[in-house]
Amino acid sequence: MKKRHSLFPVISLLFLLGCSSGTPTETSAPQAGQAIPVSLFPLQASPMTSAVTASGTFSTKDETLLSFKLGGVVAKILVEEGDAVKSGQVVASLDLTEIQAGVRQSKLAYEKALRDHQRTARLYTDSVATLEQFQNSKTALDIAEQQLNAANFNLAQSQIRATSSGFVLKKFVNPGQLVASGTPILQTNGAASGTWILKVTLSDQQWSSIQIGDQADINVSVSNNWIPAKVTQKSQSADPVTGTYWVEVSPESVKEISLASGMFGKARIRPTQTLQGWEIPFESILDANGASGYVFVVDGQKAKKVSVQLGKITPKAVQVISGLENYTSLIVSGSAYLTDGSTIQVKN
Repeated sequence: MKKRHSLFPVISLLFLLGCSSGTPTETSAPQAGQAIPVSLFPLQASPMTSAVTASGTFSTKDETLLSFKLGGVVAKILVEEGDAVKSGQVVASLDLTEIQAGVRQSKLAYEKALRDHQRTARLYTDSVATLEQFQNSKTALDIAEQQLNAANFNLAQSQIRATSSGFVLKKFVNPGQLVASGTPILQTNGAASGTWILKVTLSDQQWSSIQIGDQADINVSVSNNWIPAKVTQKSQSADPVTGTYWVEVSPESVKEISLASGMFGKARIRPTQTLQGWEIPFESILDANGASGYVFVVDGQKAKKVSVQLGKITPKAVQVISGLENYTSLIVSGSAYLTDGSTIQVKN
């Protein structure tokens, strides 16, 4: 039998490797230790002014908590919250039963002391009473007179009168309540005199740039009109809770607007004092938050991230108040991978 040999085709797989002769494509992520190309902006401080914008609430300089000198039962509250009052107007009174009894008692004591003194004076004239007895009777009379004066004064203080023309802001008690001496009964203001102020809160740097007499404009939340005003008072200590300072801004006229105590408002203050600062490109600011932010500056051959305090911000430029004192060049553009301490290479 003839043996048959099967021919199995051998399939050879050839792999062709293509190798390019050009340079590798540059990646956006720099290699470790690679210098990052950056563009610089020269830093030079110059005098500048920047309007300070702040917010606060309206009030009057003469808001007053009214109370009774003596404790007692409240007999009448003659006004309600929001009522207009005139200076000297009676707005509340106490029950006078006990107070008038005290006045009558003091009057009787005075009349007795007067009779005793007159009797002692006659006896002293007749050499029956001694000089000491005469002087003691005169002292007792003087004491009784002062006690009567005090009782009459307390009687007068059993009524509360408005200290200025304005409005009732708050009523704290109702008739029939028993109150202690000095307990707040009503709160009033002197709005009728036009002494409105806007008290705004500021940071320490903003506060230091503002002086009494600086010009300003104020805006009420219910109106779009800006009213001329000026700074009339500054705080001399920080708020222990917030750490901020306050400034009082007084409008030149309030006839054009209707104001109420506690109403929200804004102020644009134009300091006359100039500051030394820098104006830098907007795109160089990183992580801006309110009045602070970060920038990269040149420190030898490396980039350094520093914190700066910001002033006025526009779409193209930012005022820097502090933080750049010891640097001459600012990094305005560079790799997105620029970090604090990165090695840099300045672009031509």
